[in-house]
Amino acid sequence: MMRVVDVFLKGGPVMWPILVLSIAGVSILAWKALAFRKGDRSGSGLAVVSSIITAEPMLGILGTVTGIIKTFGALEGDARPIAAAAGIGEALITTAAGLVAAILLLFPYNILADMSEDS
Repeated sequence: MMRVVDVFLKGGPVMWPILVLSIAGVSILAWKALAFRKGDRSGSGLAVVSSIITAEPMLGILGTVTGIIKTFGALEGDARPIAAAAGIGEALITTAAGLVAAILLLFPYNILADMSEDS
């Protein structure tokens, strides 16, 4: 079975912004959860998480486009099926990563947004 790092690297360069945004989103949600426990029910910071949840699937689609471009580039020259498979793999990995990252942030975000005084 492939290691997570191997899958991440096969996803191509778009995986990096997905990772950075995921870390930022989790950090903000953890910070807000701690603030809520202490009694601060403001929704400040949650708009950033909402933007991250929106951006991550778009980045996944961007990775899909770059992976397909890579696939057509591989097929253009000597039509190597292995090279084409790498581009398709990159496309699928980034799409899945963007969707999974957004879905994992969505539920805790909705819970905290519902609990905030600003909602």
